[in-house]
Amino acid sequence: MLKTTVRGLLAAALLILPLATPASAAPVSLPLADAVAALPTADESREGYSRDQFRHWVDSDRDGCNTRMEVLLAESLVAPMVEPGCRVTAGEWLSYYDGVTVTVPSGLDIDHVVPLAEAWDSGASAWTAQRREAYANDLDAERSLVAVTARTNRSKADQDPAEWLPPNTDAHCTYTVDWVSTKLRWGLTVDDTERATLERLAAGCDDTVEYEPAP
Repeated sequence: MLKTTVRGLLAAALLILPLATPASAAPVSLPLADAVAALPTADESREGYSRDQFRHWVDSDRDGCNTRMEVLLAESLVAPMVEPGCRVTAGEWLSYYDGVTVTVPSGLDIDHVVPLAEAWDSGASAWTAQRREAYANDLDAERSLVAVTARTNRSKADQDPAEWLPPNTDAHCTYTVDWVSTKLRWGLTVDDTERATLERLAAGCDDTVEYEPAP
């Protein structure tokens, strides 16, 4: 997840001036209950949704590793085996949704904590294609994307926390934090049922939500 750097030299006769870069929004830290309260409420609509609206698993930093491989590299608990073309072939990953340890990457899905369809319902339908691509490949927030067992990812599908929670009950607070921080980072809304569920979950958690608003 390397950040792009400015390269190049101006001609020696020219004065070198600092280049303007977009200002990053200040990180935000809130108790979980306060973070839930900060989520905007709106009705959801899936009209016009297609997974193809979110181009994903791209190599946005052009280092030879696509988004899936970047997550596998970042989350492996041991030094992963990587073949040419940035193909991760072995490692060790803990799927926190179900507490299962996986050593073969083919057993893992990279989950969008807030699914693409849910993001569409919650405001992404109004975004540009470029912003939806940025969301689908968000490597700048540690918990927007997670490596989990294919079984739990497919069980979850596009459901929100009112409809699905990780089978590992010890993971519910972490999952709630990840969900809320992702929605706040991207300015996504919640519906009434989702909010009520998040409030109930937050009442049983002593956690802090930390996020940086997406550019």
